[in-house]
Amino acid sequence: MSNFGIEHLRVVNPFERAFREARSAVGGAEVLARATEFTSVADAVAECTLVVGTTAVRHRDLQHSLRRLEPGARAIRKHLSSSPVAILFGSEKFGLSNEDLSHCHWLLRIPTREEHRSMNLGQAVAVCLYELVRDPHAAVKPEKHTSAAAGDLERLTALLLDALRSSGYLKSVAGDSQKRRSAAPTEEKIRRLVRRLHLSAVDAELTLGILRQILWKSRQDDKPSN
Repeated sequence: MSNFGIEHLRVVNPFERAFREARSAVGGAEVLARATEFTSVADAVAECTLVVGTTAVRHRDLQHSLRRLEPGARAIRKHLSSSPVAILFGSEKFGLSNEDLSHCHWLLRIPTREEHRSMNLGQAVAVCLYELVRDPHAAVKPEKHTSAAAGDLERLTALLLDALRSSGYLKSVAGDSQKRRSAAPTEEKIRRLVRRLHLSAVDAELTLGILRQILWKSRQDDKPSN
């Protein structure tokens, strides 16, 4: 895990003495020291939006879709860009139980030869994590996107509607209830349009500034010259 930059180790009902007296490989002590214990798989994966189980298949009657490591890793990388993923590994002797697998969305298999499907647990983890990070783009962290607040979107909508009225796209309806009712659907469409843009807080602030400048300039141009 330390080799490949994966830091969050969670163990479910470990053999306490062996777990706490375990010694890490060189450089991996922090991963082991920070490992957290859980009493159930459900608790260990509670905040993950994708849970992937690993299996050698053998003669199991699988109730999940099964992916080879390569396409599976691509799917995991894509999901990791937006939310946490858990990869479950079972014991070397028994693997994951059917109850463990019931918490999974789909299963992952390392393509080993038919005559020798099982792998040492540490090796299986290393192979999976290597495939997960070997894509050169996998290490690029996605740009943090903080969505614009509803209040900012409403201010932006109001300015946009002002600009549309100034341009003649929307007719002024002040003082005429019938016209206000007829204009309401168009204004509601504009409001929904702004929400569909999914603007970030930064982009919303930039757009507000642009609209303010456009309105200021249009009003300056409309002033009668002396």
